[in-house]
Amino acid sequence: MASIFEPTYFIEKIWDIEPDTLKKLGVTAVLADLDNTLVAWNKRDGDERFFEWNEKLKNNNIQLIVVSNNTTSRVRRAVKPLGLPFESWSLKPLPRGILKTLKDFNLSKNEVVMVGDQLMTDIIASNIAGVKSVLVKPLVSSDGIMTKINRGLANKILSKMDVKWEKDLVEPNRD
Repeated sequence: MASIFEPTYFIEKIWDIEPDTLKKLGVTAVLADLDNTLVAWNKRDGDERFFEWNEKLKNNNIQLIVVSNNTTSRVRRAVKPLGLPFESWSLKPLPRGILKTLKDFNLSKNEVVMVGDQLMTDIIASNIAGVKSVLVKPLVSSDGIMTKINRGLANKILSKMDVKWEKDLVEPNRD
């Protein structure tokens, strides 16, 4: 059995996840963290990569739903140009935000993936909720104070794992 800290996938950036691969895995919705996953934590708005990737997902009938620990106003501002649904104050590493999103959108656990840049929040919450988890590298190397603490602990845990960063979802080889 995998550790609560172990993501299903290690991907360089969220934009590397191809809609065709998601469809082959039966994924109809991507749940994604906001800060340092879709938008740099220290920027107010998303950039062209975020908009283009969302468009690729939409063109393939895959829904993007933001599940963030941040405030409602922060998340709303970042996703408003795209009209994306979101769950703010999700309380990760608790699975509350993920489970609420599954219920609100009538999604099953096997048709979603949760993507985030933090092992200590996004991946733990995903694993507790029982959904596939995708750890991505953060968009920027700086962090807020609480995230710095989490990331320091996460780096110690990751150093004990066999981490191979991929360019798209590759089924894990776990013995």
